[in-house]
This record gives sequence, C-alpha cells and structure tokens, in this order.
Amino acid sequence: MINHHDREEIEIEALRLIDRAEDLVNKGKGKEAIDLYEKAAQKYLDLGSYMKLDELFIKISTIISRFKNNIQAMYRLKSIIRKTEELDLYEISAKLLMQLGNLSYRMKDYETAGQSWKKASDHFYNIDPDEYYNLSSELLLRAGQALERTSTSKDEGERLILKALMKVNKFDELYHTEEKRALKLLNMEQYEPAAKKYQDISKYFEKAIENVDDLIQETDYVGIMKNAKSRLLHLAAEYKALAALSLRASKNREFNPRIKTIAHHAINLALDSITILKEVLISKGSEKDKEDILRITFDTLLISILQEMLGEKKIEPIEFLLDNFNKKNSTLVKRIKNSPFYKLTERIEKLGIEETLDRVKETKLGHLDKVKETLISYF
Repeated sequence: MINHHDREEIEIEALRLIDRAEDLVNKGKGKEAIDLYEKAAQKYLDLGSYMKLDELFIKISTIISRFKNNIQAMYRLKSIIRKTEELDLYEISAKLLMQLGNLSYRMKDYETAGQSWKKASDHFYNIDPDEYYNLSSELLLRAGQALERTSTSKDEGERLILKALMKVNKFDELYHTEEKRALKLLNMEQYEPAAKKYQDISKYFEKAIENVDDLIQETDYVGIMKNAKSRLLHLAAEYKALAALSLRASKNREFNPRIKTIAHHAINLALDSITILKEVLISKGSEKDKEDILRITFDTLLISILQEMLGEKKIEPIEFLLDNFNKKNSTLVKRIKNSPFYKLTERIEKLGIEETLDRVKETKLGHLDKVKETLISYF
C-alpha cells in the first residue's frame, strides 16, 4: 500500500514528466512527448487518480491526431483505448473513440470511423443517458452516415441513423414488427387494418422529426442532421403512401375521402424531404452520395404515383425536383437524371402509370417493393 509520503513523491514525478512532455510538444517532438505523457499516466494509474488521466489521454490523442503517419497514429490510439477500457474508464474511452473516429474518417476508413463513433455513443449513453443523450444521438448519426459509405455495412448505417433519432431506442425493432403485421394483413386482404398499421408507423417517424429539429438547434453537424431529417420525412411519406394505397386496393369508395387526405399528406412529406435534401446535396460540393440521389428521385417518383392514383396534377414533380439548381450543379443534375427512379418518373409523367406498369414492376421500390404487386395491380 502506498503511504502518504510515497504518494507525494509519485505525484511530483508525474508532474515533472508532464512538464518535460509539454516542453517537447513546444519543440515539435510529438512522439517523445507522448512517451512521457504515457509514463505520467501510468503514475496516476498506480495512484488511482483517474481524474488526471482524462486530461492526459486527451492531450495524447490530440498530439497523435497530428501525426503525419496516420496508420501509426491509429495504432497508438487503439492501444490507449484498449488500456482505458480494461480499467473501465469508459468516459475517457468514449472521448478517445471520438478522436479515433475523426482520424479514421479523414483517412476515408469509414468502417473504423463508424464503429468508433458507435462505441463512443454506447459508452456515453451507458454512463448517463440523460446528460449525454444529445451527444450519444449525434455520434450514432455520424456512425450511421459513415457506415452507409461502406460496401458491407450500409444496412447497419441506416439502422443506426433511425435508432439515433428515436427517443425510445426499441422503436427500431417495433417498427419492423409492425411492418410485418401490416404486410400480413394486406396479404389477407384486410386493407383497412393494414392501412392503420402503416399510418401508425408513419406517425412514429413524424414524431422522430420533432426530435431531430431539437438536435439541429444544438449541433455543429447541421448537414448530417438535415440529411437525417430528410430521411425521416422520406420514410414517413413512404408509409403514409402505403396506407393510402392499401385503402385504394380495397376498391371501397367509402374510403375515398380518407385516401385523398392521407395521399396529400404523403405528398407534402415527400416535398419537404426533397427540399431539404436538395439543400444538403448542393452544400456538399463534389461529395455526393449515391444513396442521397436515389432517395431524392424516389420521393419524386412517389409524388408522381400518388397523383396518378388520385387522378390529379397539382405538382409537377420533375419540375419541383430540378428547381433551384444552377450551372454549378450540372454534374449533380446529370446524376439525378441518370437515376432509375428519375427515368421512371419521367415515363409516368409522359405516358401515365398504366403504360409504365411493366417498368414499375421491374424496379426495386424500397419499402413499397414487398407490396407493389398487391397495391399497383388495381391500376
């Protein structure tokens, strides 16, 4: 056991190591400084003085992030993170994982970035879900956005984004369960109960939109949050459209007023989604995600299908989509026009949906794909 005198000696030695390390930092000798910081950290570990460790490890990670050799920097950071986790210093681990995520993202290692931010989010949430709710949600969003850029973890990326924006984290499982129940009802030709299920799912996403509006006011990552809001509007519109199409498939004319109300609501949600996503795409410069292009053109297609179902034309969907783009956005517009959903919308607008049904059946339609045979057959 360390007595009072020995404790003072160890603390003095730790402070000396920190002073020497800071001198080395000022001289640009980062690697040598890190060695001394780590020795000082070990002294505090021996004493059980964990409060000082937080400051030391963050200093170390800040220096590491400036390494020219990023691979070596990542190796050092991962080593320190393992050490803090072995000691159950999860708040320090979370802060270091944030740094590792930032460094990995700059290196375009989106898998490591996403998994690092996800783990940091989990640590913060487990430490104090109330205090760290916003930070935990924001890190999950960043993790989801990063994983969506990978070839192997896209589905996990979408799941994390949705999870981050639900106040009740169990909603992800709940909405999948509700979707299965709705599909089962639809296959049983229970159109009205199926429509109600789809309406309920849509309302969950609409509630989540309120949550992201709160987060937008407090974040430095407005672009990520706006993209997430657009995604929620897109999903709310999809499920609202499924509700309207379910009622239409019943061929019960008594449902017509409800169909019209629900369809108009879905159209308005899709219009809002397009508006926000256009802003995000324009602000991204040359970095345009394929998923964003597909989503904005899908919402355009959804508007076209719903208007065909209603037999009205209050919105010119393609005109609305392309509005506000200028010559600087010519590459973006070209990519939009090459989207299969854009081409399908263009065909519907020119020929009508009845003349386009063969193409509709051949095209993957997101959440509508599972039910398109049932719902589009009435056209």
